Amino acid sequence: MLKNRALLALAVAAFGIGTTEFIILGLLPDLARDFSVSIPKAGTLVTAYALSVTLGSPWIALLVSRWERRRALVFLMGMFVVGNALCALAPNYGLLLGARILTALSHGAFFGIGSIVAAGLVPPEKRAQAIALMFTGLTLANVLGVPAGTALGQHFGWRMSFAALIPIGLMAGAGLLAFVPRQWPETIDLRSEFRTVLRPGVQVVLTMSTLSSTAMFCVLTYITPLLENVTGLTPHAVTKVLVIFGVAITIGNLVGARLSDWRQIPALWIGYGTLLAIFLTLPFAVRSVVPSVIAVCAFGMVNFAAGAPLQARIVEQAKGAPNLPSTLNQGAFNLGNALGASLGGLVLTRGFGYGRLSYASAAVTTVVLLAVLIAARLERRDAVAA
Repeated sequence: MLKNRALLALAVAAFGIGTTEFIILGLLPDLARDFSVSIPKAGTLVTAYALSVTLGSPWIALLVSRWERRRALVFLMGMFVVGNALCALAPNYGLLLGARILTALSHGAFFGIGSIVAAGLVPPEKRAQAIALMFTGLTLANVLGVPAGTALGQHFGWRMSFAALIPIGLMAGAGLLAFVPRQWPETIDLRSEFRTVLRPGVQVVLTMSTLSSTAMFCVLTYITPLLENVTGLTPHAVTKVLVIFGVAITIGNLVGARLSDWRQIPALWIGYGTLLAIFLTLPFAVRSVVPSVIAVCAFGMVNFAAGAPLQARIVEQAKGAPNLPSTLNQGAFNLGNALGASLGGLVLTRGFGYGRLSYASAAVTTVVLLAVLIAARLERRDAVAA
């Protein structure tokens, strides 16, 4: 029972962090108007957050790497609460940007350490499911948190959206303190952490995480204009599709975890092979309403099912010094977000159109499958060496 409550506390924290990351997208016009800046400049709030997760969170993870892990998680949720409070109170754009960066610094470190804690709560054969339960909070943030927070900001002002995240952070912190058992990290030093990052198995997982996120966000970044301009859906209908998409990725996350606990490499083969097929057929499916909705939901579900084993795998591949590699894996996903948006933008500026975005995603997914092949060979080599 205590284990389930601990995982629930981790999921609540993940829900808050996921909401604060993406809620800014629906608030950009209001922020730009209030601070008298352009929409592109307001968009820097999104880019700065992603870069802070990628570049800054690993240093926070190293800072707390020798702390008792429950204490580290509560500290990181404290950063989350302070960051969102500063966002709600920010008198100018510069201070809001700084507050977003502070909030982002807790993001990668929390998920990195939280994954280790979740894996330590259950037997080895259920680790991927435990980690996936924590990440369910992140996927539910896209289904519930972001739409609710955006609606709150539209009715009561964007500051209220950030203020509403404060009690969620406090509740998550209290739950972590009450239900997560103490976990002391192994005796490690910084050199051990950096050496672990350089292990071939860890490098392959980081590569897969980056590229799988790149493939996803090449399409997902432009999913609204794709559905409006190619499929012909109304903005209201697109909103409904995105809610269904959020449910699909939540299901995919849980299904992928069960497949991962079965066998990781076959789960990755099946997942990314299926995803490649979806990307290749997506340009034809989006021409009609029903096939496009089915294809978009399948794309989200399979993508998260294929990606679910990666966080569990990084914990396994980084045994002995998992703090930095696990956090870097979160940075890899966020780096992929930025790369995917840039790749999609390049496809569009070259005049290929929204309907062909998924071909670029298919090319990236092919490289992911090559990385899975390398991971399988490394696994066989390690098995022979053992």
